[in-house]
Amino acid sequence: MSPLLFGAGLVVLNLVTVARSQKTELSGSGDQPPFRGADRYDFAIMIPPGGTECFWQFAHQTGYFYFSYEVQRTVGMSHDRHVAATAHNPQGFLIDTSQDVRGQINFSTQETGFYQLCLSNQHNHFASVQVYLNFGVFYEGPETDHKRKERKQLNDTLDAIEDSTQKVQNNIFHMWRYYNFARMRKMADFFLLQSNYHYVNWWSTAQSLIIILSGILQLYFLKRLFNVPTTTDIKKPRC
Repeated sequence: MSPLLFGAGLVVLNLVTVARSQKTELSGSGDQPPFRGADRYDFAIMIPPGGTECFWQFAHQTGYFYFSYEVQRTVGMSHDRHVAATAHNPQGFLIDTSQDVRGQINFSTQETGFYQLCLSNQHNHFASVQVYLNFGVFYEGPETDHKRKERKQLNDTLDAIEDSTQKVQNNIFHMWRYYNFARMRKMADFFLLQSNYHYVNWWSTAQSLIIILSGILQLYFLKRLFNVPTTTDIKKPRC
């Protein structure tokens, strides 16, 4: 066997091994839970003209899924800030849609798996849009009951402390969501003010140049009206 064929065989073997490990990490094997990543995300993304961006979020059956977005600015020839958002279940079926400058898609997860979220810039064919995303999943009652069943000893004092702590955590989580809504609005307003500021500056500069040019032209034509040609014996003005 030549060294070239042996090296190619090693490369193929490594690729197969990597593919199998990634699949095992996502699907889970034995007692290991499936790879789920974080429970919440918030970031901004640029979507090209007519483009679509999709994301996948893992959720258990007893969770509550939330997804909110807001178009912060447009970059290009068009100024249409509408985008189309869709959510699909792990089987690929459509759950809900939203077509607006900002919107929310919230639902209870009926099955465990990866839920697909897509944003489409189909309304803009000549401009990119910057969209701020905030999505994830949280669990309230069922997950708490499951944790309680796993504990062997639990008295009333610890139960009350745990309930209070869980309520505080849920309240903090919802406050964090409202804070993200405020961040989305703040950035969208900031980009709008910045765009208006540049528009007013450019428009004022153009108008000022037009006014100055008009004054120069008026002065030039007025001076020509009072231009008296010189007269000689040969060249005399006509009556």
